[in-house]
Amino acid sequence: MRAIWNGAIGFGLVNIPIKLYSATDSSTLDLDMLDSKDLSNIKFKRVNEKTGKEVVWENIVKGYKIEDKYIILDDGDFAAASPEKSKVLSIAQFVKEYEIDPALFETPYFLEPQKNGESAYKLLCHSHY
Repeated sequence: MRAIWNGAIGFGLVNIPIKLYSATDSSTLDLDMLDSKDLSNIKFKRVNEKTGKEVVWENIVKGYKIEDKYIILDDGDFAAASPEKSKVLSIAQFVKEYEIDPALFETPYFLEPQKNGESAYKLLCHSHY
């Protein structure tokens, strides 16, 4: 299995190099929509709901509807809302598993120490008991 992220666990002045893996594997079947007459692919067009005319990508914007109005969002809005990217998972404190809302366990992951991080990783795993 291939790591989906490489980085480090950090606490205090200690950084332990790790790899992050998805603990589940989603397998979806990618099906195409075909015309039953000749098995040609069916394409989707971006069509203006009012005019019925096709709209080119350059004229398409993203908007969020509140009541009867749209708020238009651009790339800057999405960048401002994105969390800061980091290569370090910082540990602020340890908590008991029952203190965490189960709804936060949507997607499971597992960690593996990278080369030269094995000993420190083992200490971290056993230090919070």
